[in-house]
Amino acid sequence: MSATTARRRTLAVLATLPLLALAACGYGSQAKDDDIAKVAAGAKKIDHLGSVRIGYFGNLTHATALVGRERGLFQKELGATKAEYALFNAGPSEIEALNAGSIDIGWIGPSPAVNGYTTSGGKSLKIVGGSASGGVKLVVDPKKITSLKDVKGKKIATPQLGNTQDVAFLNWVAGQGWRVDPQSGRGDVSVVRTDNKTIPDAYKSGSLDGAWVPEPTASKLVAEGGKVLLDEATLWPGKKFVITNIVVRQSFLRQHPRAVEAVLKASVESNKWINAYPDAAKAAANKQLAADSGKALPANVLDPAWSSIRFTDDPLAATLNTEAVHAVTAGLLTKPDLKGIYDLTLLNKVLKAEGESTVDDAGLGDG
Repeated sequence: MSATTARRRTLAVLATLPLLALAACGYGSQAKDDDIAKVAAGAKKIDHLGSVRIGYFGNLTHATALVGRERGLFQKELGATKAEYALFNAGPSEIEALNAGSIDIGWIGPSPAVNGYTTSGGKSLKIVGGSASGGVKLVVDPKKITSLKDVKGKKIATPQLGNTQDVAFLNWVAGQGWRVDPQSGRGDVSVVRTDNKTIPDAYKSGSLDGAWVPEPTASKLVAEGGKVLLDEATLWPGKKFVITNIVVRQSFLRQHPRAVEAVLKASVESNKWINAYPDAAKAAANKQLAADSGKALPANVLDPAWSSIRFTDDPLAATLNTEAVHAVTAGLLTKPDLKGIYDLTLLNKVLKAEGESTVDDAGLGDG
């Protein structure tokens, strides 16, 4: 594919994204020509769709999407319907894109999914699958912070106001008995909302004392001399908590269930391959990160980051409900009604066909 063609394709996808989402994601691209070349001869478009627009982050916690894209699994399942992609740095901007109809389906953290669902009165999205658990850490400057109590009075970054790590950190702060204004981030701890991509440089400059962040940002900070003070997984029963879900626009789900099922089938295939061949999967995820950002992760970042994440089709619905309570505790959300946020019908259909165990919505489905 020529550089001119690639540039045109990138601009075509960017033109579909709202301005706020553009500011957050910075780039997107259509299905690669080599992916389309792999589609079986005679394949038809699903529901006569020209494309399905898929959103995800350049984080290892979104490796299901990274691997699925790199291996051409989404394109394979969508047949002659093109898989198009848009990348984001934090959940709120992806929710904006979803609500604006700029993407159809995407990988996203639980807090933005809950917020998007509740602020729309339960009309904007559905969680249709799980993807990953874990992979979030509090990393600090060991010269400034040597114990959890030392976090008080320090400047700690989270990726964005109201994103999953922001909520988790504010909830943890409240549990220490400290006070922080959730909107401004001012209080007993200074919460500095900073893009994941710029957190390592801000840490190196000394403007941050630490960060509560997902992988690979956490391991990037460790590579810069930071110390893991707390792994969020240790705060959860069984060390399991949802970090990445699959969400879809409700109108798209109603109108194109076959397309959603195809994406879910690719997701299940991706997770199965990740868990069967972790080293190869790690390399595939890194290859896609390099294609997306222009730079692969070094081994001293990639290896520890990958080992802290668990990939699962189970959305771990009970933990989503707990995370919503955390958002209430943090002062970022009024008590939400999450009834109906899940529709796992298509996922369970795919899992049954694959001979896998079905998953539960913890009473938060439509039934």
